Amino acid sequence: MTEKVLAAVRVAPGKMEFQEFPMPELSDDSALLKMDVAGICGTDVKFYMHPPTTKPVIMGHENIGYIARAGREFTRRKGFKEGDLVFLEHYVMCGKCEWCHKGEYRLCEATDWRSNPEGIRYGYTPVDRPPTALWGGFAQYAYLPWNSVLHHVPKGVTPEMAGLVTPMANGVEWSLFDGGVGYNSRVLIQGPGQQGLSQTVICKQAGASLIIVTGTSKDAARLEVAKKLGADYVIDVNKEDPLARIREITGGEGVDVVLDCTAGAGTVPVLLGVEAMKRKGGLMVVQGEMPEFPNYPIGKIAVKYITMKSARGHSFRSCELALQQIASKRFPLELVTTHRFGLKDVDLAIRSVGNLEGGLKGVIHASLIPWE
Repeated sequence: MTEKVLAAVRVAPGKMEFQEFPMPELSDDSALLKMDVAGICGTDVKFYMHPPTTKPVIMGHENIGYIARAGREFTRRKGFKEGDLVFLEHYVMCGKCEWCHKGEYRLCEATDWRSNPEGIRYGYTPVDRPPTALWGGFAQYAYLPWNSVLHHVPKGVTPEMAGLVTPMANGVEWSLFDGGVGYNSRVLIQGPGQQGLSQTVICKQAGASLIIVTGTSKDAARLEVAKKLGADYVIDVNKEDPLARIREITGGEGVDVVLDCTAGAGTVPVLLGVEAMKRKGGLMVVQGEMPEFPNYPIGKIAVKYITMKSARGHSFRSCELALQQIASKRFPLELVTTHRFGLKDVDLAIRSVGNLEGGLKGVIHASLIPWE
C-alpha cells in the first residue's frame, strides 16, 4: 500500500491544489477507506466558490469506498470488515448526546461546523485537524475514526449508483419524514437538480397522486428527466406563470406539500409556495439559505395555517431507505448520475455541476473517481 495519499485540496475560493499526505497511522478502533466514488452536489459548488473557512480543506462529502484496513476493535464495534463496500455519511458524531442516540447525527454538536470550531464533518474539515488531513472524499483514501457513520452498500448496487445515496436520503428525509408526503398527496417540487429529482422519486414511491416540478429554461433537460422519474407536470417558470399553471392543474385547490429545492433563487420560491398552497393546513419544507427574508409573509402563512420546516440533511434511517430505493432499480436513476471525472478534473467537475463558466453542459450529478 502506498505511503502517500494524493488529494485535491481547496486552498482558496475556486482554486484547487493537488497535494500528498502521509498515510495515517491506525489505532485499533479506526479504519481506512479506499475511495471509489465521491459524489459532487450543489453544496460542493457553493463551498468551492465561497468557502466557509480560509483554511485548506479536502472537499467531498458524498463518499463511497471499500474498507482497506480496519482495526480489530473497529470491526468488533461497527460490524464492518476489510473489503466491504460502504457509504460514509459526512457527519462525525459524538455518540453520546440525545441526537446520536436517536440516529440524528446531523444535529449533533460534534459535527456542527457552523457553531463548533472543533466540529468534524467530511468535506468541511481543514487538513490541519488531527489526527490526519484525510477528512474528505476528493482523495485516494479517507480516515475512519470510531465515531464515523457507515452503511453497507447492498449487493448489486455499483459504487457509482451508490454515490446518489446522499441526495436520495435527503429526498426521504425532506419529503417523507419532514413533509409527510404519502398516498394521494399533491406535491410541488421547486428546482430539478439532484435534490429535486430525488424528491420526485421518493414522492412517487410514497404514492403521491400529483407531482409538479418547476425549473427555469436552462433546466430544460432536467425537467425532462423529472418527467421520466415520475413528475406529472413540469413548469418552466421563464415561459409561463407558475402560479397560474399550478392553479389550473389543481383546479384552483392548490397543493398539499411544497418542497423548495432551489439554490440561489432568493425569496421567490417561498412566496410562490405560499400562494400555491391549498387553502388551509399545507406544509412547506425549505432550505432557507438566505440570512434575511424582507417582508416575510407571516400574515398569509398564519391565515392559511401553513406549517414550515427547514430541510436539514438526513438521518441514519433515511440513508438506509435510500440505499434500498437505489437497490430496487424501480426508477431509472442512471438518468441522474450523468458524468464521471478523474481527480485531475475536479475543478471542471464542480463547475459543471454548478453550471458555471468553463464547465460542461448537461451535468446533473457527477461522480469523482479519485484513482483516475
